[in-house]
Amino acid sequence: MKTITAAICALSLSFGAGVGLNTAKAEEVKVPVAKQGKHNIQVPKRGVTKSYVEQKFGAPNNVEGPVGDPPITKWVYNGYTVYFEYDHVIHSVVHHG
Repeated sequence: MKTITAAICALSLSFGAGVGLNTAKAEEVKVPVAKQGKHNIQVPKRGVTKSYVEQKFGAPNNVEGPVGDPPITKWVYNGYTVYFEYDHVIHSVVHHG
C-alpha cells in the first residue's frame, strides 16, 4: 500500500510541476492616451480663437455643431480634432493610430 501511495504522490507532483512549466504569462503595457497616436504633431492650444486656428492650421475637413449650452463646436482635421466653446479652443485631441 505504501508503494501505491508513494507512486500516486510522485505522479501528482510531476503533473503539478508540468502545469507550472506550461502556464502562459502576460505583461500589461499601459500607454497614456496623450502618448498614443502621432508624435510631434502641432495642434491648436487652449484659448486661441477660431479665426487664429483657421489662419494657422487652415480650414477643417469637417465641422460639427455647435451643440449644447454652452455651444461646443468640433473641427476635424487630418490627424486631430479641435473642440471650441463659443469662439475659443477648449481641447485638441490627436487621433489614435
